Amino acid sequence: MPTITITEASLRDVTADVLVLPVVEGADDTPSTVPGAPEISEAIAGLDASAARGDLHRIPAYGLAAASSLLLVGVGDEDLAAVSAEDLRLAFGAATRSLAGVGTAALALPTASAEQRAAALEGAALGAYAFVAHKTGSGASAPKQSLSSLSLVVEDGADAATAAVERSTLLSEVVDIVRDLVNTPPNLLYPAAFAERAQALVADLPITVTVLDETQLAEGGYGGIVGVGQGSTRPPRLVRLEYAPDAATQHVALVGKGITFDTGGISLKPAAGMDDMTSDMTGAATVLAATLGAARLGLDVKVTTYLALAENMPGGGAQRPGDVVTMRNGKTVEVLNTDAEGRMVMADALVDAVADEPDLVMDVATLTGAAVVALGKRTAGVMGTEDARDLVMTAAETSGEPFWPLPFPAELRADLTGRVADLRNIGDRPGGALSAGIFLAEFVGETPWAHLDIAGPGFASAPLGYMGKGATGMSTRTVLQVLESLSSRAAA
Repeated sequence: MPTITITEASLRDVTADVLVLPVVEGADDTPSTVPGAPEISEAIAGLDASAARGDLHRIPAYGLAAASSLLLVGVGDEDLAAVSAEDLRLAFGAATRSLAGVGTAALALPTASAEQRAAALEGAALGAYAFVAHKTGSGASAPKQSLSSLSLVVEDGADAATAAVERSTLLSEVVDIVRDLVNTPPNLLYPAAFAERAQALVADLPITVTVLDETQLAEGGYGGIVGVGQGSTRPPRLVRLEYAPDAATQHVALVGKGITFDTGGISLKPAAGMDDMTSDMTGAATVLAATLGAARLGLDVKVTTYLALAENMPGGGAQRPGDVVTMRNGKTVEVLNTDAEGRMVMADALVDAVADEPDLVMDVATLTGAAVVALGKRTAGVMGTEDARDLVMTAAETSGEPFWPLPFPAELRADLTGRVADLRNIGDRPGGALSAGIFLAEFVGETPWAHLDIAGPGFASAPLGYMGKGATGMSTRTVLQVLESLSSRAAA
């Protein structure tokens, strides 16, 4: 992510490779304009520059500014106060995402409120991301690094923008942790390697880490995790992190699905698109990053986090359709489809999470293709107990991440009753995302609980705004926002 600084220099005098400016629609069919910059508005009048959200126009500065070039970013409505926070995030995220390979940029945000400025800066910070760890080349063929330095141009004093800079820096750092983990190839990020990365990431924070290996998992009765991982030469892990500040009065447990690669096991997936299954550990990366964010913010909320890590492979020792496994809480499950593996590892981790007696449990998982069919590639589903589900929806609205609440129809529970065991790991095809959540509910009991299915938006096939192709980090900001809201509520 870029280093973000503040400058009080004028637009004409600020030095950078690129000066990024918002463009709004003109009134009554007049040309689009740059708010607060009449000279530039006059100069671009003949360009017919579109002010549609996210439309970009990069032009030479031609002496209008000290910067080498101008990047005009469409934000829409001529009434700047009417532009939503998320539209600003998406627009300025698209701008910085387009500047890969550029060294420095200055960002002018003559917005109508401090909230809008914070949102635009947040989007810009999130958009300045590129994963080039495994690309080679030098000189002209060198991979394009993300924007390295971003300067925020302010007119009302640096102090007014400091909080926005600090907030944007934190959010982009935790989201980039998720992106880096998810984008790491599966031959380099397997369960043991993921556990080691988690330990390294929290090394300088007040977070304790416990890692259970395959022997400890088998001895502890974690049948779901062991069963999913037994077909791989790289055995599973369960990582527990605990952030426990002395002043905490609220306790939240987080659980993340960490399938470091998902072939589907014996119920093998089609070859087309299977490479995207490197992203099936996005839930674990998300809750890990949110825990880091809580510790860095010093939130007065206790957080216990579980990363359920396994690789789902069709090796000679893999579990078979028809196998029965005994879960962490003693319930038995018929494994009718080995590609419904996420709920199996999650269920074991949820049993431990609930045993900690938290006030709230949230789990995050790229759990079902059915959620993508229902909600598309950009919207996540949230299920669970009503109050917990509403808490997530409120946090999602604040963060700007699209979620949609989904129900738990009572009639779907009957489809999960096993023939030779307590449960079966799949229901009927209709309502597949819902029956997966209902399965998980069997391992939660009466604890307030929210289940976030991010199968669609966690990994993108096409860029949008501050999200490029591949890992998006979607839901990280929402989970962290829930923790912040509980911390603020306790302090009130």
